[in-house]
Amino acid sequence: MAGTDRAYELGFQSLSESEEYDANRLPVDGSIPGWLSGALIRNGPGSFEFGDERATHWFDGLAMLRRYGFDDGEVRYTNRFLRTDAYADAEDGGTAGEFATTGGVLEQARRWLAALGPPESTDNANVHVARFGDHYVALTEAPRRVAFDPVTLETRGEFRWTDDVPEHMATAHVTVDPVRRETVGYSTTFGRTPQYHLYRVPFGSAGRERFAAVDAEGPGYVHDCVLTENYAVLVEPPLRISILRALSPWGDGIFDAFEYDADRETRFLVVDRDTGDLVAERRGPPAFVFHHVNAFEDGDDLVVDLVAFEDAGIVDALSFDTLSGDAFAAAPPGRLDRYRLGLETDRVERSRRYDGGLELPTVPQSVRGREYRYAYAQATDREGANGLVKVDLERGTAVEWWERGVYVEEPRMVPHPDTDREDEGVVLAPALDTRRERSMLLVFDAETLTERARAPLPHALPFGFHGRFFPELEG
Repeated sequence: MAGTDRAYELGFQSLSESEEYDANRLPVDGSIPGWLSGALIRNGPGSFEFGDERATHWFDGLAMLRRYGFDDGEVRYTNRFLRTDAYADAEDGGTAGEFATTGGVLEQARRWLAALGPPESTDNANVHVARFGDHYVALTEAPRRVAFDPVTLETRGEFRWTDDVPEHMATAHVTVDPVRRETVGYSTTFGRTPQYHLYRVPFGSAGRERFAAVDAEGPGYVHDCVLTENYAVLVEPPLRISILRALSPWGDGIFDAFEYDADRETRFLVVDRDTGDLVAERRGPPAFVFHHVNAFEDGDDLVVDLVAFEDAGIVDALSFDTLSGDAFAAAPPGRLDRYRLGLETDRVERSRRYDGGLELPTVPQSVRGREYRYAYAQATDREGANGLVKVDLERGTAVEWWERGVYVEEPRMVPHPDTDREDEGVVLAPALDTRRERSMLLVFDAETLTERARAPLPHALPFGFHGRFFPELEG
């Protein structure tokens, strides 16, 4: 039986086309509730190989979609690589990644000269998934998106917006507001005056509408955004993107263009979702953030909860040069911090809401952008495991689940269809069991965080990034 020191090897090994499965019925140890119907579709790297070369950073692996379809207590598993230009290029020995991996100085120079400027962005959409109208789309931070079949996961081709919203970098974290029935995203443009451009996509539509443009400083590396009932909030950390280094033909992708300025404050941009006006610009202590937890309005204050890091060391820690056998234990921990911003004053208050390490947070859909009590996340900061945590922000307590040798990924909370209670439902979380050398899907009771079921996969999956639960899809 393998020991936990194999976490690195298993969690970052490559799969091949021969290891793709189609609607494979998984054995279930325990019971999955019969009311759970729909599909969890996740995204992440499936291979790190480019001919004879290997990616240098976790973020640069070739995109592979994973689907867990639920129906009447059963779960079926499908996984498939996105067949993109980047995938075909990698098969020929080229390089797909643009976060940190390069094809070497000569290859970058060739691409630069051939394009008479910065080469075309990658279509290796390996970060997240979304639905726009009838289209299911894989997303990354490059401004190229790939449509896929939500049942078979077959690649349908590039998804292109037909609008004039400018973008040099895109967000993979579009934010869904089920109350206002719209999805909100943003893009970043460089130039003499870099900007963030915010847009909405109404439910049922595949077209986006820009509603704001806000000047950027740096610009900062903004990975996520958060909504309240009336506002969209961008948090600009001190991790800046150097335009000259980003455009250099000799650099190492966007990774080489990052500069962390510890003397620069964290900048909070609050935008009115109706008028597009920048209604508040607040500054707080320097910190780095990948992901937001939630936000809500409280009288004349805006409350923003996020996973805060002391600096941007987490970005370097996720490169393969830095990762060790106990990969996630070596990474700096994020903490759940609450920022209370005055809308009428310049007040910024920061408080710690959970002191354990955590990342990849989620909250029940019914309370997104509204006052809430519970948050779920991957629990980190332990050796030999990643766990799951449920934080009670009202009481200031937390419930955790851990198992030695098991590395839990991003959880998704799925509410019971007939409930008004915030935490009634299940939590779905894929995990890697290093002892059995395979991945599995874990199903937890969302109220107690007790395990209800586990469904082992036929292989060990590389660690993934993000996903969404689509209740409209058949299992």
